[in-house]
Amino acid sequence: MNPLYETMDVSVFERMSLAAAKLGAVNLGQGFPDFGWPNAILDAAAEALKSESNQYAPSRGLPKLREAIASHYGRHYGERLQPDQICVTSGATEALGAMILAAVEPGDEVIIFTPAYDSYAPMIRRAGATPREVALTPPEWRIDADALETAVTDRTKAVIFNNPHNPTGRLFAGDELQIVADFANRHDFTVISDEVWEHILLHGDRFTPLAMLPGMADRTLKAGSAGKIFSLTGWKVGWIVASPAKAAITARAHQFLTFSTAPSLQSAVAYGLTEGDAWIEPMRGRFSRALNRMSEGLRQAGYVVLEPASTYFLCVDLEASGIEVDDETFANAAVERAGVATIPVSAFAEDNPSRHLVRLCFAKRDETIDAGVQAMARARELFA
Repeated sequence: MNPLYETMDVSVFERMSLAAAKLGAVNLGQGFPDFGWPNAILDAAAEALKSESNQYAPSRGLPKLREAIASHYGRHYGERLQPDQICVTSGATEALGAMILAAVEPGDEVIIFTPAYDSYAPMIRRAGATPREVALTPPEWRIDADALETAVTDRTKAVIFNNPHNPTGRLFAGDELQIVADFANRHDFTVISDEVWEHILLHGDRFTPLAMLPGMADRTLKAGSAGKIFSLTGWKVGWIVASPAKAAITARAHQFLTFSTAPSLQSAVAYGLTEGDAWIEPMRGRFSRALNRMSEGLRQAGYVVLEPASTYFLCVDLEASGIEVDDETFANAAVERAGVATIPVSAFAEDNPSRHLVRLCFAKRDETIDAGVQAMARARELFA
């Protein structure tokens, strides 16, 4: 069997979620919301399931969905996109896989910012390339131009850039976007831009697509996600946005991964993107209130919280909270003895990761948040 997978550990998300289910713990580890999604989109999916095709969709996606995605980005960011710049995928993780396979060759190196979403490094290795980590330092998590330059070798081919950033919740500032753009333009690198959290903005900030910066439209491959926009993560409807030529090449990689995505769900997402802009602000409000509830509860329990600007996640600084154990030790004890599953942030890096942070998902109902906070208070007492 392939040694890449023979020696690979089970995902930390799977491990902690299985432990939560087995032990009856509150699961604040896996990143999915348990409240609030637009019922009109569910109705559209049900109607499409009954009245439209249930056979293979076109590999690059239903024309009406590709048109809806292009129009959506035109309305929100002023991008001038055509449907041939878009390829619909079975979730954003599949989009990332297709983009990596299309952009990277065996022997290449790909720069990733750590802590990083855990699919990046395995997919880079599956493409025959090597990930090169550039560490972001807590609590600011800022991009450093000198650190980027230090990571470059004669084999560097691409950069994976995640904005807004999971697991830190950072929305990178304009000067940091410019650092990435200048770096890519100067070295002629492709940037795989994971922008799935683009609409989940918690404090009224504005998101800027990387492709909008000078020189970046032709070198950026973007991943987007309906699951994140509409809180329907189980639907696994994502997409790739790129220049027409690069979108066509990436679509060829996609066709041999999943080929196509359920047409009824594509149809419903097309409806949502066309009719659902009014959903976005109420969604942000619900997540902001959930964040505030969890943050306040954790602070009252004695934890230091790193406030996120985006995503479903916040990080707790164990060291600053007076807890003198590493994140893995804390997470294991919390799920086994206190009844709450968290994610150790060290799982998001391989080279000298931070070991004093755990990530929690706050996109939960009030009762789930309250139970999770109470369990976190018990976990703190374990290390008093």
